[in-house]
Amino acid sequence: MDSPQICQLATLNRAFNAASSADFVWESKLPSNYHLILNKIFNHFPVGLGKRDIYVSLCRLNDLDKGTKKVWLDRGSGKLCLAISANKGLSITGVDDRRYWNHILTEESRFNTVAYLQHTWWFEVEGEVDFPFPAGTYSLFFRVHLGRAHKRFGRDFTVADGNSSTKVKFSMTQIDCTHTKGGICLDSAFIYPSEFKKSKAFLNCL
Repeated sequence: MDSPQICQLATLNRAFNAASSADFVWESKLPSNYHLILNKIFNHFPVGLGKRDIYVSLCRLNDLDKGTKKVWLDRGSGKLCLAISANKGLSITGVDDRRYWNHILTEESRFNTVAYLQHTWWFEVEGEVDFPFPAGTYSLFFRVHLGRAHKRFGRDFTVADGNSSTKVKFSMTQIDCTHTKGGICLDSAFIYPSEFKKSKAFLNCL
């Protein structure tokens, strides 16, 4: 039974409502290394909270590294997802030169801003994240708007040990001095469990 189902049944049955708050119910939904994740995200996480309250806290969009990244658990599966802001969390060649790049405010981004490329010869984006990902296979992609189209570019990686921090480096480069590049909106980089690639509902909400 997934987390939304537990919450739904708790509203329909009093006996189940009491049982649904038990730690053993929610600990099985949490990542096995959730203690490391809590320490990474929160400076002073309240002591003594039940496992359900911990789960709810981790399912929120939690800021990381001064808001340049956001981390959360998928409510249905308890799987970890992470987003990195293009404007604040990625290294983009020439991003501070307004002849080439602009920062555009938008409600369509989790970070409320995207990097818009006007034109450049040298397109280079690099990123790095060091985080205690739970063991599993993850997909990393760039959320990019090319005109009206919405495309994602990325690759997969595997975490064998969730009890230590994993450093992931990634980049997107297009260096061709025969023509300029432009008209690209770079929103962010996303990391999520590879199994989610089969879920249209999840991908549509990114």
